[in-house]
Amino acid sequence: MKTNPSLNRSLTTLLCAATASLLILSQPAQAGYIVTLKQVGSNVVATGDGPIDLTGLSKGIPSILDIASVIPNTGAIMTGPVLPFMNVDVYNTMTLSGPTNFGSGKATLANSGSGDLVCILPYFQFGFSVIGVPVDYVSGTPLSDTSTYNNATFASLAVIPGTYEWRWGTGANQNFTLQIGAAGVPDSGSTFGLLFLSLIGLFGLNRLRHVQLA
Repeated sequence: MKTNPSLNRSLTTLLCAATASLLILSQPAQAGYIVTLKQVGSNVVATGDGPIDLTGLSKGIPSILDIASVIPNTGAIMTGPVLPFMNVDVYNTMTLSGPTNFGSGKATLANSGSGDLVCILPYFQFGFSVIGVPVDYVSGTPLSDTSTYNNATFASLAVIPGTYEWRWGTGANQNFTLQIGAAGVPDSGSTFGLLFLSLIGLFGLNRLRHVQLA
């Protein structure tokens, strides 16, 4: 039986494209320091994870930041321990881009927390912004922390669900991302839907090849 090289190449190309698409969809993007804000029972929990690239930031005078908190109406959030008089290294930037707020709420202090103390204070109205990291933090090192707001909801904190990203450079870890609520990644239905359509396309090409070779 004769084979058709052109159809074989088309079949192989479609299979590779379908496989690549499925791999891309099954792997949610993650880069830089990411804070997720989720409703867990009767509490709201903020969990921070990932590295921060300090390239392009100017180190300022170490600051005393006393407690993890959220200030939605100014776009500020601090994650980590709830300990008074805790020092952080402050880095200033005049190139920060991103949202000016993630809700209308004023300052709410966390009730408990642990891990690294990290914050972003986007003072756009003053022409500069602040990134706070643990004292002597080494740029690019993974950070991890959590803070809990007891008896709270997104409504009581006055935050708006969604994804908010601040950037101070083009590097993979030169960003601070806040995800409030479920992340917007493809669900299993869309992934299996793409697989189903790909299989239909492959089946169709295979039938066409057999018809032409008959």
